[in-house]
Amino acid sequence: MGLVYAEIELIRGADIVLFQEGQLPADQIRRLKVNALVDSGAYMLAINQQIKTQLDLRKVGEQVAELADGTQTRLEIVGPVDVQFENRSTTVRAMVLPGDSEVLLGSIPMEDMDVLIDPKQQKLIVNPESPYIAKKSLK
Repeated sequence: MGLVYAEIELIRGADIVLFQEGQLPADQIRRLKVNALVDSGAYMLAINQQIKTQLDLRKVGEQVAELADGTQTRLEIVGPVDVQFENRSTTVRAMVLPGDSEVLLGSIPMEDMDVLIDPKQQKLIVNPESPYIAKKSLK
């Protein structure tokens, strides 16, 4: 199986709360569409420093992570980040990878959204057998 990418939308979780409380108009919610590598070998969502800055995400901790080359490094954890794919969404924390690293969509947000990797089509799909009920859109 080759590499699988999916277009996802990342939304600043704090902005969603402000919108829900009537303190922020919908058109001011910070959001960003990205093409993410779907990585079932990763656990979390991983973003880069530029995305962290664009969404103005706050540091909530640090964690030691093992990178693809086997090295271990301490990474910043930020959040909350709302992840949307098609009619699915979840709210997670994200690891901040150095430089201009590509976005990785890990197994925890994938499982929470009940999405699957279709190896035949080499794409991310919503689980066709899922009883999942989508959240109301913020658009």
